[in-house]
Amino acid sequence: MRVSRSFLPVLKESPSDAQIVSHKLMLQAGLVRQTAAGIYAWLPIGYRVLRKIEQIVREEQDRAGAGELLMPTLQSADLWRQSGRYDAYGPEMLRITDRHKREMLYGPTNEEMITAIFRDDVKSYRDLPRTLYHIQWKFRDEVRPRFGVMRGREFLMKDAYSFDLDEAGARLSYYTQMLAYLRTFKRLGIQAVPMKAASGPIGGDLSHEFIVLAPTGESEVFYDAAFEEFDWARDSLDYSDEAGLHGLFEQVSTTYAATDETHDEARWADVPQDRRRTGRGIEVGHIFYFGEKYSSSMGLKVSGADGGMVVPHMGSYGIGVSRLVGAIIEASHDDNGIVWPEAVAPWKVGLVTMRGDDAASIAAADDLYARLNAAGVETLYDDRDERGGVKLGSMDLIGLPWQVIIGPRGLAAGNVELKNRRTGEKLELPIDAVVGHLTA
Repeated sequence: MRVSRSFLPVLKESPSDAQIVSHKLMLQAGLVRQTAAGIYAWLPIGYRVLRKIEQIVREEQDRAGAGELLMPTLQSADLWRQSGRYDAYGPEMLRITDRHKREMLYGPTNEEMITAIFRDDVKSYRDLPRTLYHIQWKFRDEVRPRFGVMRGREFLMKDAYSFDLDEAGARLSYYTQMLAYLRTFKRLGIQAVPMKAASGPIGGDLSHEFIVLAPTGESEVFYDAAFEEFDWARDSLDYSDEAGLHGLFEQVSTTYAATDETHDEARWADVPQDRRRTGRGIEVGHIFYFGEKYSSSMGLKVSGADGGMVVPHMGSYGIGVSRLVGAIIEASHDDNGIVWPEAVAPWKVGLVTMRGDDAASIAAADDLYARLNAAGVETLYDDRDERGGVKLGSMDLIGLPWQVIIGPRGLAAGNVELKNRRTGEKLELPIDAVVGHLTA
């Protein structure tokens, strides 16, 4: 992508009305623009990041054996009355009456709808277990939306729902999703700690939040430093290995980690003093097991192996896809701007010419840009007739993993400068070696 042909509205000054780092940087780097309270338009840079996060989430759900579908954003109030949640959910639910006076709502979550879909189409125990998921925009009418996409009213979310014949099967589905989440966050380049959590209005008695540590987090967190040494993602663990999944959950459950909501002073006292860690964290995922709460209230039954009827056990599993953009920035930035993990960066490389009026530099940059694209290296080429310092400042703000800097002096010797955005390390190398270095 050439900057001269793109829509990348970078702000020169930090927005004064933004309260946290991620909100300031998302506005300043041109990722989003607010269109109403708690509602944002995703501009090209932000949308590229959003799609990359979404794809990683999708791939790990598929790998875990979940099937993707897509449910509508608008739901009938009657579904929520069947579960008993319509009146109980509270003012966060946006309630709508259509032209035929039917009561509708803009879905904040989809337990009722997926239960009704499954109830109407699945009749036998042979069709279980199943886990279904979708990635969809949702709406919760926060009374005070703030912190940009971290606590907006409209947000993109992955929510999955499991159906099992009994509690043992449902817990195995829960453990499967726990592993999928740990692998997802590892691929995203962040460390998210699973912490025992309250279930809230969704219900159930088994619940974990996945928390990214950041000073601006909304929750106080307490955890055993031992978790930092564990291979939480268990890359060698197969989803068909029931013993391994149980072992993973046992390790999560016995290593202390909790938010202020569920903090247990008695268990905390058992953690050795030198391993106690406290701080603040951002919730980026939440998993629940709630048994028969929705299947029972909404009449979901299947025929069992013995001919009797069985009420399936269910769980739900959410990841805040749009919230992750802000959370990653909170966990990965410096004084100059965003520092994207490579897996979610909008482009891998920022290509800069220090002199927009130097014909040799422009010709070399054009040629290198073509070669990078041909090699499949995603590149943002700042080809503007602008001062080199301004271009480098913009590249630091946007936070691409690598910068290739072409200037007349280096080019005279056949060299360019390669900068690692995270470490600041700079390397001078022949221009013909750039593509090979970045694709190695």
